[in-house]
Amino acid sequence: MTQAEGLLVPPGHGRVVETPAQRVTFKVTGTHSRMASTFEVEVPPGFDVGAHVHTRSEELFYVLEGELDVLAFEPRIRTPDNWRKWESPSGSRAVRATPGTVIVVPPGCPHAFANPTDTPAKMFFQASPPPDHERYFEELLEILSSGGPPDQGAIEALRAKYDIQQLTPLRHR
Repeated sequence: MTQAEGLLVPPGHGRVVETPAQRVTFKVTGTHSRMASTFEVEVPPGFDVGAHVHTRSEELFYVLEGELDVLAFEPRIRTPDNWRKWESPSGSRAVRATPGTVIVVPPGCPHAFANPTDTPAKMFFQASPPPDHERYFEELLEILSSGGPPDQGAIEALRAKYDIQQLTPLRHR
């Protein structure tokens, strides 16, 4: 009988994909887990992922350092410009997440995060099922590394490919 071995990823290890817009360290991939892909994501000042929704994926975010504005609810009205002004039927609004904050996003729930501060933020991010987000990050960061403003058409096509309906634009400085 073969003994199973777990995976240990020490601090500072994992495959890094980086652009001026974002730095993502792959910690656990679909190669090692049937449950979820796990990443450490550094969110630079001014980055806004834009509100979006997945029909299949479930996500978990845990803020490690810095502050992020976050949203995880269906708004009364999905306005296409600024998700920070959204309000849920129960009165929920976007909040400022600080270290230790956990956000769980079930399939079908609109969500967003942005770093409105002048310092980088860092979060633990888990997406299920793997490996869709792994491939998505690789291809997104390739688009964002081209320099200049993000190519919204390319991002829209990429998101459609990976079950992501973009509701407001992705932005970065």
